Amino acid sequence: MTHPTPSKARARISTALIVLGFAAGIAMICFGLYGFGPPAPDAEDALMDGAPPGRAPLSASAPETVRIPGIEVAAPLARVGLDPEGWVQAPPAEDPDTAGWYAGSVTPGARGTSVLVGHVDSESGPAVFYRAGELKKGRRIEVARADGSTAVFTVYRVQLFQTRDFPSEGVYRDTRHAELRLLTCGGTYRPGRGYSGNTVVFARLTSVR
Repeated sequence: MTHPTPSKARARISTALIVLGFAAGIAMICFGLYGFGPPAPDAEDALMDGAPPGRAPLSASAPETVRIPGIEVAAPLARVGLDPEGWVQAPPAEDPDTAGWYAGSVTPGARGTSVLVGHVDSESGPAVFYRAGELKKGRRIEVARADGSTAVFTVYRVQLFQTRDFPSEGVYRDTRHAELRLLTCGGTYRPGRGYSGNTVVFARLTSVR
């Protein structure tokens, strides 16, 4: 899988500004993965079927850590942005147990869709989101924020998307709710080509501590 050309990256960013204000086909660079391929736009509401009612969104506050009791994750969050080609940067490669918050998305708990990314594996073995695909509906994702609050999200969908069919608009779309998306690599791994898809966890803010 190759990097997109700068012109293609800019086109993806322009398209996504309409949807969520960041790159359509958002790319998470994982061990063995060079980025998402051209996504197939899909804004179907079906992706949000089964979402809990949720609670009122919070004001903005930067995230500091993420905790997912169901898969034994307790990790710091690094702020990540876009690389020169318009793809979302990976969390630090030297620390596979650190996850990333894409700063072009809203802060977790604020109105809209916040995006967390993390490696599935590394040269030394499993990484922070290695078990993301095991999450089930009803599990919690807890994000501690700089203002002292913890935004608690309830998982309502976990889905593996093949790279060629990644529904960027449906995954990243803006909503009136406080939504969270957790992304990592998934599918079949092929040496030299990376993973065939991406695991996406859909969650909604349901309480605050």
